[in-house]
Amino acid sequence: MKCPYCGHPEDRVLDSRPVRDGEAIKRRRECLACGRRFTTFEEIEELKLMVVKNDGRREPFDRNKVLRGMQVACEKRPISIDALEEIANDIEQVLINRGDREVRSSEIGELVMERLKQLDQVAYVRFASVYRQFEDATQFRELVNMLTRQRRQQQK
Repeated sequence: MKCPYCGHPEDRVLDSRPVRDGEAIKRRRECLACGRRFTTFEEIEELKLMVVKNDGRREPFDRNKVLRGMQVACEKRPISIDALEEIANDIEQVLINRGDREVRSSEIGELVMERLKQLDQVAYVRFASVYRQFEDATQFRELVNMLTRQRRQQQK
């Protein structure tokens, strides 16, 4: 750590203690050249995940937007908010664990649809209809037919 007073690159740590409920460490240091003391803080640098929209715009990932989209799809369905919170947390963790700084909004939508499909097929169809911008009943019918075929195959 470079001394803020004389610029010397070496110091010694006099005291370290956790702050902000262990989210950071406060260190009291002494410069080995000028002897002056100064304080530093260390904290984990969080990966700021950016979402690339279909039109090329970029915006910060917002877990609450994912949660709100699922809540709308699950309205009047027997699905607890805890289950939706867990899905939102899981999706956020999957995206962070990939280590990429950017993710396409379409990838997030596919992850949400995959999880809703396992949770509740009505919510899945609702979400898919908005996400894929259905324009007529034919698209609904195709999606429902696909779900019916998958269910029959699983029952065999």
